[in-house]
Amino acid sequence: MGAQYTKQSRRGGIRPVTALAVAFGLVTLGAACASGGGGERGPRRDPNLITAEELADYHNLDCYDAVRRLRPRWLQGRAGDPTVVRDGSRLGPASDYLAQIRVGQVASIRYLSATEATMRFGTGVNGGAIVVTTVGS
Repeated sequence: MGAQYTKQSRRGGIRPVTALAVAFGLVTLGAACASGGGGERGPRRDPNLITAEELADYHNLDCYDAVRRLRPRWLQGRAGDPTVVRDGSRLGPASDYLAQIRVGQVASIRYLSATEATMRFGTGVNGGAIVVTTVGS
C-alpha cells in the first residue's frame, strides 16, 4: 500500500509542476512576441539602408559625413574601404568618392556586404559596396 501512495503522490506532484512550467512558458512566449514588433519605437529600419527621410536632417552634409553619423560600421570594413557605386556606375573607394556626393542629391544609400557586392558587381569589392541612388535616376 505504501508503494501505491508514493506513485499517486508523484503523479499528483508532477502535474501541478508541469502545469506551472507550461503556463510560465506560455506567458514568457506571449510577452516575447508582443514586444518583438517595434511597439513604441515605431517600425524597425533596415540597417543596410539609409532613406531620403533619414537624410533630411543632414541636407548640408556630404554623403561621407552622413554615413559616418548614421551607419558608421559601413565605413569600417574588415577587408578594406567599401566601393561606392553611384546610379549603377562603379566609382571607387568610399573615403574618396562619398565626400563628392551631396546629401540633397540622394534618394537612398544602401550597403552591400562583400559577398552581396561580389555577386552583383563582380570581383574587386572586398570591402563591400555602398550603393548611392540619386534623385531622378
